Amino acid sequence: MKRDSRLSGVLHVLLHMAEADAPLTSENLARAMQTNPVVIRRILAGLRDAGFVRSEKGHGGGWTIARDLAAITMRDIYDAIGRPNLMAMGNRTEAPGCLVEQAVNAALDESFRDAEALLLDRFERVTLAELAADFHARMAARGIHAEEHVHG
Repeated sequence: MKRDSRLSGVLHVLLHMAEADAPLTSENLARAMQTNPVVIRRILAGLRDAGFVRSEKGHGGGWTIARDLAAITMRDIYDAIGRPNLMAMGNRTEAPGCLVEQAVNAALDESFRDAEALLLDRFERVTLAELAADFHARMAARGIHAEEHVHG
């Protein structure tokens, strides 16, 4: 099963935007993410609707963060991108006739709910400001200045 990396990608884009001194175009962000500008516009349009980013058209326009990074959690972004499925595993059959499989499904369903609740709680406690601080600490540890950081 293919992994859903939308949350990771959106967080990546947002941190690049947070580092910029000026609005970034979809083309700039697409280059950083190695994707198509249309993909970036589609993702950011949903975040704009949720109030996390804003866009301006015309010369000098582009995308900017609309809120303080400390006020945005990973959970906020997860919710804004449509709450993608967190678990790649699932039941073999959703409505089995076999009582053994029903017992297995019940145990798995409870475990999946518990794991998802734990993960969402963690997402709720991590802000974009914390992610940005971690990024800056990693740059400092390598002796890299912000203006020298090149995606890669």
